[in-house]
Amino acid sequence: MVVSPLRLFLLSGLLLHKAIWEALRQRDRVERPTPALLLVKSAKLAVLMGLCLQTVMPQFLPILAEPAVLRGPGGLLFAAGLALAIVARFQLGRQWSDIETASVRADHAIVENGVYRFIRHPIYAGDLLLIAGLELALNCWLVMGVIPVALIVFSRAGREEEELARRLPGYREYQSRTKRFVPFVI
Repeated sequence: MVVSPLRLFLLSGLLLHKAIWEALRQRDRVERPTPALLLVKSAKLAVLMGLCLQTVMPQFLPILAEPAVLRGPGGLLFAAGLALAIVARFQLGRQWSDIETASVRADHAIVENGVYRFIRHPIYAGDLLLIAGLELALNCWLVMGVIPVALIVFSRAGREEEELARRLPGYREYQSRTKRFVPFVI
């Protein structure tokens, strides 16, 4: 089976995203996860493997009979989400912690430069765009799966912000100057 350039791009982007996160996790020496967190991380890895497999499998659950209408916009959304998440991860540096642990360490500080000048959770926003773009580019109704994932992420971001506001001086002021996910909107 021949895989299209778009599908190769999507697969490469997913693998690049994972490789960067793992390399930076090693560099930043993030704490070892508990058994419960290992289960969550295993589930996330299974989802990633499923998304990777989806990029090389025949189309299923098609949205439109003519998928070309969604391929371009979906690919652009995927690329924008991938770029946003990667840039934000590098800008956050050692201030980053996994969504599962979302801990605030004693050495954490507010990051207000780069994309963080406009939004507080660009990695989450980028990852949601990435997944939505991937599913649209693949013309798949699984794009609807982004909705429950977004609700979980929105809830988690709110809890993270409560903790950050309690532990980091100046975080409330930072919140008042920025939006959570979309610059100037939300």
